[in-house]
Amino acid sequence: MFLTATKIQRRLLEILTPTLAWLAVLTVLAPMQAQAVPSFARQTGQNCVSCHAGGQFPELTPYGRMFKMTGYTIGSRAMPLAVMGVVNYAKVADTTKSDNPATDFQKNGSAVFSSGSLFIAGKITDNIGLFSQITYDHFGSPNDDGSISGHTSADNIDLRYADRFVDANRDLIVGVSLNNNPSVSDPWNTAAAWMQYVPAASLGSHQFADANTPFPGYGSGGNIAGISAYMFWNKTVYAELGTYRTANQGLSFMSAGVPDGQLTQLSGSNNPYWRLAVTREWGPHNLMVGTSGMIAHVYDTGSDTDPDNLGLYRNTGIDAQYQYLLDPHTFTAQVAYMRQVQTYSVTAVADATAAATYVLADGVTPVDAANPTDTTNVFRAKVSYVYQAKYGGSLAFFNKTGTSNTLNQTSGFDPVGCEGTIVCSASSTRVGGSLAGNPATSGITYEAFWIPKQNIRIGAQYTAYNKFNGASDNYDGFGRNAKDNNTLFAYIWFIY
Repeated sequence: MFLTATKIQRRLLEILTPTLAWLAVLTVLAPMQAQAVPSFARQTGQNCVSCHAGGQFPELTPYGRMFKMTGYTIGSRAMPLAVMGVVNYAKVADTTKSDNPATDFQKNGSAVFSSGSLFIAGKITDNIGLFSQITYDHFGSPNDDGSISGHTSADNIDLRYADRFVDANRDLIVGVSLNNNPSVSDPWNTAAAWMQYVPAASLGSHQFADANTPFPGYGSGGNIAGISAYMFWNKTVYAELGTYRTANQGLSFMSAGVPDGQLTQLSGSNNPYWRLAVTREWGPHNLMVGTSGMIAHVYDTGSDTDPDNLGLYRNTGIDAQYQYLLDPHTFTAQVAYMRQVQTYSVTAVADATAAATYVLADGVTPVDAANPTDTTNVFRAKVSYVYQAKYGGSLAFFNKTGTSNTLNQTSGFDPVGCEGTIVCSASSTRVGGSLAGNPATSGITYEAFWIPKQNIRIGAQYTAYNKFNGASDNYDGFGRNAKDNNTLFAYIWFIY
């Protein structure tokens, strides 16, 4: 069941008092000139609604997309620095079905400073520009004693060369991007790198917030190194083709701050990424329909480069976006679908088979052997509306489906001493566990937000789950239901 409007209002009143205190301070400190990424705003002389739809960063307008595709070079060179911060609040509906709520749901119901970013971004030459982000995660490093420390690492990096050729018969933009995240170069917010919305803290209480619901993405993840070439022809056809490798040696700055044991290691440089989109603008309307994909050969996390540790991801997606931009109204509709076929490494399948301890509910019959491959399908749809670049709301739907695989089963029946009852194995996982070994997860996120100044956004989201980890009821084998993960989440997001 999803939350009613009355319950949403009541919960918002509970959280907005401390949140508004933060907002009051930020509003007093905020400069009067509206800015997007401030370094870009200074460079172009434009305010943030020129580049961002209704002022809701990071979603781009047609002008913002043109600025990005021309290599961040429109305007004059200016101070290339900006900073961003996010204050979060999250409260999970039910924290009782847990052995240790203080660990599983850290800071539940408390406002926290979650993360901050430094941007080094702007025009370098008439044809070369940079967007780079270094992020401090205030809760990014769990310690052995149960405490949490902050951690800083490279985030999104996009260094470009671009040129534009315009005459009576053509308008052609061509460019090259050196980046560390497949689709970070993409100009539409249906791309995997950009569809994820408000950042959430790395805390157990935030694990079910909208930022951690299923989004279309690539199995390779980020903090890798790639180069892609792109073109935009007659403001109609966009095409991009690139390939990726491990971000090491001379490209190690693209994975700076990522511990060696967590570094994504790709096999060679034959890990292609592609993007094709068709777009049209007429009056205040613009529409895009596109497809994208990637093939990535990825070694198991924390392993060496033994061929037996090598897995394979094949991603194929389709997406579309419609915008209506005519002051005082901004409307955006987005849909994206991603299909991923994952082939596990020989080692991963062998380890899962050797470690299998679960049996069926009769306490005797072994579960099926682990599958060597899995297929997942992620569908995401979102509509948003902003009035006067100040007041807005959105509604998002997410649905993830896929194959069941005992390799992904983290809760179950143990044949030793269980006598057919759920679970007496210490390896079984509460809260985030999966009894079915199936990824099926679906739900809706409701959002309302306010932009008092164009570099500050304050908002609240309520994420309601219909299914989680393969089931609506008892998905972890300990009686936890999908609706127990429903989460109220509030944020202040500011950038200067």
